[in-house]
Amino acid sequence: MSYVGPDFEPPQPRRPRRGPMTVTLAALVTGALAGWLVWQAVGDPGGPTGTAASSSISPTSPSSGPAASSASRTPSASGTGGENRRSPSPSGSADRSGPSSAGGAAASGPLKGKVVVVDPGHNPGNFQHAADINRKVNIGTNSKECDTTGTSTNAGYTEARFTLDVARRLRTLLQQEGATVKFTQDGDRPWGPCVDERARIGNDAHADAVVSIHADGSAAGNRGFHVILPASVHSGAADTRPITARSRDLGERIAGNFVRATGSAPSNYIGGGTGLDVRSDLGGLNLSTVPKVFIECGNMRDSKDAALLTSGAWREKAARGISEGIVGFLRG
Repeated sequence: MSYVGPDFEPPQPRRPRRGPMTVTLAALVTGALAGWLVWQAVGDPGGPTGTAASSSISPTSPSSGPAASSASRTPSASGTGGENRRSPSPSGSADRSGPSSAGGAAASGPLKGKVVVVDPGHNPGNFQHAADINRKVNIGTNSKECDTTGTSTNAGYTEARFTLDVARRLRTLLQQEGATVKFTQDGDRPWGPCVDERARIGNDAHADAVVSIHADGSAAGNRGFHVILPASVHSGAADTRPITARSRDLGERIAGNFVRATGSAPSNYIGGGTGLDVRSDLGGLNLSTVPKVFIECGNMRDSKDAALLTSGAWREKAARGISEGIVGFLRG
């Protein structure tokens, strides 16, 4: 690159008469300038390729732009629904393993050959597509909305931003263990996917484990995390009987490691202090054919929990706790 500014003066026009010293000095300056320009062109270690940071470890995700800011002004109660058509997405987005494994190849490690699907709850763009996300789909037991906008803190930090940030941190940790990690969405589609498609992505990947990341929107004073396990459901398109035991094992391991990693207590309003909750009304669980759980990492509407959820350092601990639970489950 070239630079012209207050610290650099271009060579001045030649004057008719110069002495020997002037000529020598001019030659030295010209040579130094030429060398400097060459160094800038090929040898500057501080260029863009040397300073780019991976979004998977950044406290602020790319989805924290205008769309996410607008979403924070329209919070709703946390929830899960269904979909009667697929939401548009870039080609291959569901199969992306993340920026740290450009070709989809995982690093060598104890989880090499294992596939983990990470499902960041909701989507920063959902609030702009109310008609799409309100469409009903069959979740096995009945019909439910495609998705919701998710909740937010009182200050406007949205659940969709939170889930993407934790998911990206989790992806990095799992890939370091050798796992192949697939996302249901990475902020790379305008809305969705709906919950039936989220389940289908895990099924089609033949995932060894699926974790859906959320944060709750309960009343102030309700604190702590809980892991949601699939109930034994056999109705219509839903049959969770083959996965309930394995899903419970996965959920219990995540809950135990989440406590150790974050210092957060199990929910004081769901699960009777166990940090576990069994549900039969979530399409993402009902339609899964592989071991799957949800985790509500805390209550965004409680000021003390919100202080944790909005901390990048705490989100890193949350990702580590979830990762350690998955690793323990997959290693047996």
